[in-house]
Amino acid sequence: MSETMERLAGADTLEEVQRIVRTTARSSLAAHGATLVLLDGDLCYYADEDSMSPLWKGQRFPAVNCISGWAMINRQTVAIRDIRFDSRIPQEAYRPTFVRSLVMAPILRPEPLGAIGCYWAVPHTATPAETETLQSLAHAAGEALERFPEGLPARGFLS
Repeated sequence: MSETMERLAGADTLEEVQRIVRTTARSSLAAHGATLVLLDGDLCYYADEDSMSPLWKGQRFPAVNCISGWAMINRQTVAIRDIRFDSRIPQEAYRPTFVRSLVMAPILRPEPLGAIGCYWAVPHTATPAETETLQSLAHAAGEALERFPEGLPARGFLS
């Protein structure tokens, strides 16, 4: 993870930060997909993704109806073994995707800035090491993202 931290610290553009975050999240957790979500007012903006098939890149969802919003609002990482059985998951948004399980870590600086999510196509119980890795990446991503405030959406009701 130290190599990733160095790459994030040296990133010259917001796009480079996004690329490093999405690819590192997916590869570090051996996930089928990863996403970088940014808080945009009261919406979760799915800014970037690295996934085996398209998910929600470029879309916005109300933070109160979104698992990434839940992670930001509650200021905690959430891991869900099977999304079909969790009331926090908007089933209509997930049904057409491959996603069966996930882990979502908020990016807090110190207020919510976004979240990083990893997804699996099968039921998967996130290990403590996976959760810790994603939380470390979220911390480093927050530091890197704050260097590019002009490229970030407007922060809103959570901050």
